[in-house]
Amino acid sequence: MSEVSLQPDSTKKILPLILATAIFMQMLDSTILNTSLPSIAKELNESPLDMQNAIISYVLTLAVFMPASGFLADRFGTKKVFITSLVLFGLGSLFCAMSQNLTQLVISRVVQGVGGSLMTPVGKLALIKTFDKNELLKAMNYAIIPALIGPVLGPLVGGYMVDYLSWHWIFLINIPIGVLGIILGLKYMPNYKSTDVDFDLKGFLIFAAASLLLSISLELFGDAKNITPVLIVFILGFIFLYYYYRHAKKDSSPIFPLNLFQVRTFRVGIVGNLATRLGISSVPLLLPLMIQIAYKQSAVTSGWIIAPMAITAMFGKSYVIKILNKFGYRKTLMTNTFIIGTLICLLAIPDINTSLYWFVPIISVLGFFNSIQFTSMNTISIADLRNFQTSSGNSLLSVNQQLAIGFGIAFGLIVLKIFENSPELIKHETHNAFRYTFLTIGSLTIISGLIFRRLHISDGKNLKSEE
Repeated sequence: MSEVSLQPDSTKKILPLILATAIFMQMLDSTILNTSLPSIAKELNESPLDMQNAIISYVLTLAVFMPASGFLADRFGTKKVFITSLVLFGLGSLFCAMSQNLTQLVISRVVQGVGGSLMTPVGKLALIKTFDKNELLKAMNYAIIPALIGPVLGPLVGGYMVDYLSWHWIFLINIPIGVLGIILGLKYMPNYKSTDVDFDLKGFLIFAAASLLLSISLELFGDAKNITPVLIVFILGFIFLYYYYRHAKKDSSPIFPLNLFQVRTFRVGIVGNLATRLGISSVPLLLPLMIQIAYKQSAVTSGWIIAPMAITAMFGKSYVIKILNKFGYRKTLMTNTFIIGTLICLLAIPDINTSLYWFVPIISVLGFFNSIQFTSMNTISIADLRNFQTSSGNSLLSVNQQLAIGFGIAFGLIVLKIFENSPELIKHETHNAFRYTFLTIGSLTIISGLIFRRLHISDGKNLKSEE
């Protein structure tokens, strides 16, 4: 008997909501922080452009610990691991609110990251194991719609809290949401386990080292006076990746089996996720920074400018199934990536004297197409995985996604700093540095759409569901 048939209807109805609670907290947390960084930096006596440590430390922690999520879920059960992760995330949020300096904030974000590294992947794994393939797209989409309320509230709530209360409240807001997730999880989360569990500790450590080294090299690159040490760290990261490849070829049960990459849709989904997010991920950070630093506007104003991005993202979720059913994954992803890249380039058009309202229609349309992009990439990646591959495949997809976000944020800030350090090129205008950065990452996003040419027209048909 399949795992799907063992689950009552109440579980199938509530499980997407439980996953939505986890994603909601993560998205609320990241978007609140984006608009609040300048204010936090001021109170902690730091430069706003050096505050990326508070974001990147969290993303790195996710990338390091996510590989273990599949094993832990198989060993201890999805229910226990998911609830433990919510508790850790809540504690990390409390510690963030109590932080007195940047170092304490970064450490607290690491605690949050340990919880977050298990929270979403284990929730998604329970969803994948509960629903049939032809139900999965609708279930995943349903889980993400409520979660997108987070980015709607994030910039606005963050802006008002920073301007009228204090930045500490942007973390405390996670705690009641986490409590709700724990209550629902205790009652409705299925506790899937596997009897055949063997943790590849050596592979985990090698892969974690590779993730850390690659991410650290990107972060150091933005401030590097001497490029040689940074290149050494970067090359070391790739050496560890190659070392993991050699290890996985020999090990009988590696943490990420190489046979995952024999599945073409998984391979294209992983590479496409990494490449397209490299451009997309930095926009929600760069735009509020530009509004506050270059336009000298408040956190509340930048929050109102960003908010439509999430409202239209929710709207996009209601159309993604119809679009995929009509055009298929290949055509949808190729066209959608081109549109997103073009929209990012359009953010570079307004000069410093242009009204801020010029950004609203661009950011609104961008939210709609981002929504389609993420649902499409995430579902095509797991479309053809076998049952025995779902735990490791889902973990690797989550790791790749978070690394891509971290790389994207670091890459966007690196490009911004390069332009800032070229005063003649930007004509001594900080705003021009942001404009050239949007042109660079937008162009990169357009080029990344070519990756999806590797998909076949028929790919994803097994995910086709009723609208």
